[in-house]
Formats: sequence, C-alpha cells, structure tokens
Amino acid sequence: MKTLFLSLILSLVFGGLVPTNAQSGQTVKVKIGKQKKESSSKLMIKFVSLVEDSRCAEGTRCVWAGNAKIKVSVKQGSDAAETFEMNTNLGAKGANHGPYAIYLTSLTPTPNANIRINRNAYTATFSISSLTR
Repeated sequence: MKTLFLSLILSLVFGGLVPTNAQSGQTVKVKIGKQKKESSSKLMIKFVSLVEDSRCAEGTRCVWAGNAKIKVSVKQGSDAAETFEMNTNLGAKGANHGPYAIYLTSLTPTPNANIRINRNAYTATFSISSLTR
C-alpha cells in the first residue's frame, strides 16, 4: 500500500508537471520616463518610475546590499498595458506578460556616497525571454 501511494505521489509530482522553459532572449535598456520596443517580441517596455533606491552606496560599508524598486509598464500590440514593480535585490525581479518573461537585470547608476543621483539619469536593463511549454 505504501509503494502504491508513493508511486502515485511521484507520478503526480514528476509526470504531471509540464515544464516551462525560457528561451534565451534579448536585452533592452530603457531610460526612466522612456519606452522602447524590443525587436523580436514586439513588447513595448516603459520605465515608468523609480519607487525607491536604498542600495548600498559605492565607497561605503553597509550591513546589507539594499534594494532599488522600479515601476514598469509592458504591452504588446493593441493589448492593454500591464504595470509591474521590479526589484534589484528584494522581492520580484521580473514578471510574465503573455508568453514572455521580463527580468530587471541591472539599474544604473549605482549610488555613490559623495554624489547625488539625478532621478532622470536612471537606466534599467531588462532581459526578455520567450516562454515555451
């Protein structure tokens, strides 16, 4: 009976799942307040705003690395835009929009202890991959 139960559980766990794989994609850099269309997916990505930036400044010692959070709007064709929040370290680093995965891979510039960052200077780099089943 234990063997039958264990076999059933294993077949559900390993046999019932349909794996989702991300095919290697493209990289897109978008300045804050701007939008850019990724060529192969035709996704329009807009870097809406910087929500927070508590990353550890270069040249300082910090207890933790900190986090930057941005708001991003994504749409494809005539579909309605979806808005997501993405993080550099804590929380969601990406989101799915239709058959695509969008990940925040970097946010520049990095804070510096002696220089105040102009909010219009931020650039987000995204990785876009096609999801397949």
